[in-house]
Amino acid sequence: MSLKCVYTDLDGTLLGAGASLFSDHEGGFSMMQARALEACHRAGVEVVIMSGRRRVQVHEDARLIGQNSFIFEAGSAFSIEGETIMATGDFEHSDGLTLVEQVSERGVPDLLLAHFGDKLEYHEPWHLDREMSHLFRGEVDTAQANRLLEDNGHSDLRLLDNGAIRRRMPGIEITHVYHLVARGASKASAVAAHSRARGYEREQTIAVGDSLEDLEAANSVGHFFMVANGPERDAGVKSALPSYSNATVTEGRAGDGFYEAVITSLMA
Repeated sequence: MSLKCVYTDLDGTLLGAGASLFSDHEGGFSMMQARALEACHRAGVEVVIMSGRRRVQVHEDARLIGQNSFIFEAGSAFSIEGETIMATGDFEHSDGLTLVEQVSERGVPDLLLAHFGDKLEYHEPWHLDREMSHLFRGEVDTAQANRLLEDNGHSDLRLLDNGAIRRRMPGIEITHVYHLVARGASKASAVAAHSRARGYEREQTIAVGDSLEDLEAANSVGHFFMVANGPERDAGVKSALPSYSNATVTEGRAGDGFYEAVITSLMA
């Protein structure tokens, strides 16, 4: 069955060092991502960004690569043909308030920051002007964080790990980015919803990423490609990979891995 759609993470996957479409993982100039996007265009394959970034950021990134669908704020919503569709599960929204504002009023970010101390902080400045997910960085046990949320009456929320970043923090070997989202939100569920809206069969889709949250999208696509830098930087990714029979680790890192995933799938 021919490939119809590629779902891709941005940072560390489609984008190389410095969040550039034209950088490889080490910061050298690269055309690999652009060549993969060209191959998708020629084959009539849709490319859908699935990112933790804000709506306006992902919208502009999607425009730059000539696409009109994108998933943003770690799967809390997706846009398709100009229409935004919420993907926050059973979370009860209040009129006139964003999810971020509602969660702030409940004091949930303060609860997490107080509990984890210097192991967790806002991911400045990208935590600002968000609609559906609070954004943090640090090194925490998400299972512990989610038990804390449940114990304090916030079972409609969860903290998810969206992968390792290059940013350094004192006392932390590898800094991760975390999103506080509605419990029903995930990249995997947004991918599945977008695929249904387009009428794609699961075998007609692939996903490419570098984090645990990306890896869960393997449940929603025919094949998942983990770029090599994912398990290299994150032991949790490496240990989780065997649980997904349709997941493959690419030889290349970041954009090189994205190119490998696309060309391999188009040739299958």
